[in-house]
Amino acid sequence: MAVSIKRYRWVVVVATLVVLVAVNSTIWQKERHIAQGEVIYLALAPVDPRSLMQGDYMALNFALANRLQTELYQRTESLPTAMDGEVVVRLDNKVAHFQRIDDGTPLHADERRLHFRLRHGQVQFATNAFFFQEGHAARYEAARYGEFRVNKAGNVLLTGLYDESFHRLGGE
Repeated sequence: MAVSIKRYRWVVVVATLVVLVAVNSTIWQKERHIAQGEVIYLALAPVDPRSLMQGDYMALNFALANRLQTELYQRTESLPTAMDGEVVVRLDNKVAHFQRIDDGTPLHADERRLHFRLRHGQVQFATNAFFFQEGHAARYEAARYGEFRVNKAGNVLLTGLYDESFHRLGGE
Protein backbone atom coordinates (compact mmCIF):
# COMPACT_ATOMS: atom_id res chain seq x y z
CA MET A 1 0.00 0.00 0.00
CA ALA A 2 2.79 2.44 0.94
CA VAL A 3 4.61 1.65 -2.32
CA SER A 4 1.54 2.48 -4.45
CA ILE A 5 1.06 5.79 -2.59
CA LYS A 6 4.72 6.74 -3.22
CA ARG A 7 4.36 5.73 -6.87
CA TYR A 8 1.18 7.79 -7.14
CA ARG A 9 2.97 10.83 -5.68
CA TRP A 10 5.82 10.44 -8.17
CA VAL A 11 3.36 10.21 -11.04
CA VAL A 12 1.65 13.42 -9.87
CA VAL A 13 5.01 15.22 -9.46
CA VAL A 14 6.25 14.13 -12.90
CA ALA A 15 2.93 15.00 -14.57
CA THR A 16 2.96 18.44 -12.90
CA LEU A 17 6.51 19.09 -14.10
CA VAL A 18 5.64 18.05 -17.66
CA VAL A 19 2.64 20.40 -17.70
CA LEU A 20 4.70 23.30 -16.29
CA VAL A 21 7.45 22.78 -18.87
CA ALA A 22 4.91 22.61 -21.72
CA VAL A 23 3.05 25.75 -20.61
CA ASN A 24 6.21 27.76 -20.03
CA SER A 25 7.64 26.64 -23.38
CA THR A 26 4.51 27.88 -25.15
CA ILE A 27 4.67 31.21 -23.31
CA TRP A 28 8.35 31.61 -24.20
CA GLN A 29 7.62 30.89 -27.87
CA LYS A 30 4.81 33.47 -28.00
CA GLU A 31 6.93 36.10 -26.23
CA ARG A 32 9.77 35.48 -28.68
CA HIS A 33 7.33 35.72 -31.61
CA ILE A 34 6.07 39.10 -30.34
CA ALA A 35 9.58 40.42 -29.69
CA GLN A 36 11.11 39.30 -32.99
CA GLY A 37 8.15 39.21 -35.39
CA GLU A 38 7.74 41.75 -38.17
CA VAL A 39 4.91 44.26 -37.67
CA ILE A 40 2.15 44.14 -40.30
CA TYR A 41 -1.37 45.55 -40.34
CA LEU A 42 -4.54 43.93 -41.65
CA ALA A 43 -7.51 46.14 -42.50
CA LEU A 44 -10.60 45.31 -40.46
CA ALA A 45 -13.99 44.54 -41.95
CA PRO A 46 -16.96 45.48 -39.71
CA VAL A 47 -18.41 42.92 -37.28
CA ASP A 48 -20.66 43.02 -34.18
CA PRO A 49 -18.55 44.02 -31.13
CA ARG A 50 -20.30 42.45 -28.14
CA SER A 51 -20.85 39.06 -26.55
CA LEU A 52 -23.11 38.82 -23.52
CA MET A 53 -21.65 35.46 -22.47
CA GLN A 54 -17.98 36.43 -22.73
CA GLY A 55 -18.07 40.11 -21.78
CA ASP A 56 -16.96 42.94 -24.00
CA TYR A 57 -14.94 42.05 -27.05
CA MET A 58 -14.66 42.99 -30.67
CA ALA A 59 -15.32 40.21 -33.14
CA LEU A 60 -12.70 40.58 -35.84
CA ASN A 61 -13.06 40.11 -39.54
CA PHE A 62 -10.39 41.20 -41.99
CA ALA A 63 -10.68 42.53 -45.54
CA LEU A 64 -7.83 40.15 -46.45
CA ALA A 65 -9.81 37.18 -45.12
CA ASN A 66 -12.85 38.21 -47.17
CA ARG A 67 -10.74 38.55 -50.33
CA LEU A 68 -9.03 35.20 -49.70
CA GLN A 69 -12.34 33.48 -49.05
CA THR A 70 -13.69 34.82 -52.37
CA GLU A 71 -10.56 33.59 -54.18
CA LEU A 72 -10.81 30.14 -52.60
CA TYR A 73 -14.49 29.87 -53.53
CA GLN A 74 -13.79 30.89 -57.15
CA ARG A 75 -11.12 28.21 -57.42
CA THR A 76 -13.08 25.35 -55.90
CA GLU A 77 -16.78 26.37 -56.26
CA SER A 78 -17.25 24.57 -52.93
CA LEU A 79 -15.22 25.48 -49.88
CA PRO A 80 -13.98 22.60 -47.74
CA THR A 81 -15.07 22.67 -44.11
CA ALA A 82 -11.46 22.84 -42.94
CA MET A 83 -8.08 23.53 -44.47
CA ASP A 84 -4.82 25.27 -43.65
CA GLY A 85 -2.79 27.22 -46.16
CA GLU A 86 -0.72 30.27 -46.90
CA VAL A 87 -1.57 33.48 -48.68
CA VAL A 88 0.95 35.87 -50.21
CA VAL A 89 0.44 39.51 -49.30
CA ARG A 90 2.13 42.67 -50.54
CA LEU A 91 3.11 45.21 -47.89
CA ASP A 92 2.34 48.85 -48.55
CA ASN A 93 3.54 50.88 -45.54
CA LYS A 94 3.21 47.66 -43.50
CA VAL A 95 -0.45 47.19 -44.54
CA ALA A 96 -0.97 43.74 -46.07
CA HIS A 97 -2.82 43.46 -49.39
CA PHE A 98 -3.85 40.23 -51.10
CA GLN A 99 -1.56 39.11 -53.91
CA ARG A 100 -2.25 35.41 -54.42
CA ILE A 101 -2.76 32.09 -52.73
CA ASP A 102 0.72 30.71 -52.13
CA ASP A 103 1.90 28.55 -55.02
CA GLY A 104 5.50 28.21 -53.87
CA THR A 105 6.93 30.86 -56.18
CA PRO A 106 9.67 33.05 -54.69
CA LEU A 107 8.56 36.19 -52.89
CA HIS A 108 9.40 39.73 -53.94
CA ALA A 109 11.02 42.02 -51.34
CA ASP A 110 7.66 43.57 -50.40
CA GLU A 111 5.78 40.25 -50.11
CA ARG A 112 5.18 37.97 -47.13
CA ARG A 113 3.53 34.61 -46.61
CA LEU A 114 0.81 34.47 -43.96
CA HIS A 115 -0.63 31.26 -42.56
CA PHE A 116 -4.42 31.02 -42.56
CA ARG A 117 -7.04 28.53 -41.42
CA LEU A 118 -10.34 27.89 -43.11
CA ARG A 119 -12.93 26.60 -40.65
CA HIS A 120 -16.61 26.15 -41.53
CA GLY A 121 -16.25 28.40 -44.56
CA GLN A 122 -14.56 31.26 -42.65
CA VAL A 123 -10.93 32.31 -43.15
CA GLN A 124 -9.09 33.08 -39.91
CA PHE A 125 -5.75 34.67 -39.12
CA ALA A 126 -4.57 33.98 -35.56
CA THR A 127 -7.81 35.03 -33.85
CA ASN A 128 -11.30 36.26 -34.62
CA ALA A 129 -11.80 38.28 -31.42
CA PHE A 130 -10.14 41.05 -29.43
CA PHE A 131 -11.15 41.09 -25.75
CA PHE A 132 -11.09 44.25 -23.65
CA GLN A 133 -12.18 45.36 -20.21
CA GLU A 134 -15.92 45.61 -19.71
CA GLY A 135 -17.22 49.11 -20.32
CA HIS A 136 -14.32 50.13 -22.59
CA ALA A 137 -15.99 49.42 -25.92
CA ALA A 138 -15.97 53.10 -26.92
CA ARG A 139 -12.16 53.07 -26.93
CA TYR A 140 -12.14 50.55 -29.77
CA GLU A 141 -14.98 51.87 -31.96
CA ALA A 142 -12.50 53.64 -34.25
CA ALA A 143 -10.53 50.44 -34.96
CA ARG A 144 -9.61 50.11 -38.63
CA TYR A 145 -6.51 47.91 -38.46
CA GLY A 146 -5.26 44.95 -36.49
CA GLU A 147 -1.54 44.98 -35.73
CA PHE A 148 0.10 41.59 -36.05
CA ARG A 149 3.56 40.19 -35.54
CA VAL A 150 4.47 37.71 -38.24
CA ASN A 151 7.36 35.28 -37.86
CA LYS A 152 9.46 33.63 -40.58
CA ALA A 153 7.04 30.69 -40.74
CA GLY A 154 4.14 33.04 -41.60
CA ASN A 155 2.37 32.62 -38.27
CA VAL A 156 0.69 35.78 -37.00
CA LEU A 157 -0.16 37.05 -33.51
CA LEU A 158 -2.54 39.96 -32.89
CA THR A 159 -0.85 42.61 -30.74
CA GLY A 160 -3.24 45.57 -30.90
CA LEU A 161 -5.92 47.56 -32.69
CA TYR A 162 -5.27 50.84 -34.50
CA ASP A 163 -7.37 53.65 -35.95
CA GLU A 164 -7.19 54.94 -39.55
CA SER A 165 -4.20 57.17 -38.64
CA PHE A 166 -2.37 54.19 -37.10
CA HIS A 167 -2.75 55.38 -33.51
CA ARG A 168 -2.92 52.50 -31.03
CA LEU A 169 -6.33 52.19 -29.37
CA GLY A 170 -7.10 51.28 -25.77
CA GLY A 171 -4.43 53.25 -23.91
CA GLU A 172 -5.34 54.82 -20.60
